[in-house]
Amino acid sequence: MMKNFTISNLLDLNETIAGELFEGKTYPWEVLPEIGDFIIKLGNTLDPAEYEHLEGDIWIARSAQVASTASIHGPAIIGKNAEVRHCAFIRGKAIVGEGCVVGNSTELKNVVLFNCVQVPHYNYVGDSVLGYKSHMGAGSICSNVKSDKKLVIVKDGQEQVETGFKKFGAMLGDHVEVGCGSVLNPGSVIGRNTNIYPLSSVRGCVPCDSIFKNGEPVPKREM
Repeated sequence: MMKNFTISNLLDLNETIAGELFEGKTYPWEVLPEIGDFIIKLGNTLDPAEYEHLEGDIWIARSAQVASTASIHGPAIIGKNAEVRHCAFIRGKAIVGEGCVVGNSTELKNVVLFNCVQVPHYNYVGDSVLGYKSHMGAGSICSNVKSDKKLVIVKDGQEQVETGFKKFGAMLGDHVEVGCGSVLNPGSVIGRNTNIYPLSSVRGCVPCDSIFKNGEPVPKREM
């Protein structure tokens, strides 16, 4: 049921600097058109003693580690104790939470990464929200445009929500694990504490506390 994939059922808003962005909304994808403007608004309120303000509306926490080979375009906020590694590419409209890891050749665009998210190896994450302590295995990606270029519809069984968005990657609840080489197709929504098996192709909504294997979710308690 779609009510299982609301913000309150997927995400701990205490684990992001962007909690205000989600206020008054039902589903997490509703924030996607507002991320860029919100970053600029929030960035201008950050303590200069804790965040360095760079040209192009970029704020980087002074405790963050950013490789010299990383490319960061604004608007963007890199949170405290985050790590942006060699050749990471942040294309703009990105909030990287506290303690996050953005790894080698990972690309981010129009995203909110909650605290302690790891996208450490060859990941693409566009037009997406990744919940607290979620992790994407090497080479896993959030595909954000349908091949037919039609607007994305979020589907859970017979229920569906028309988003009105052409670009929509994935919504990951807190503590989601995505296996290596998996593709989260446009409009994927993954419930809290769920594991996606390596090399999976995911569409639609996957319930919380499950294991997605061979194209089907199985409750963890039955494994």
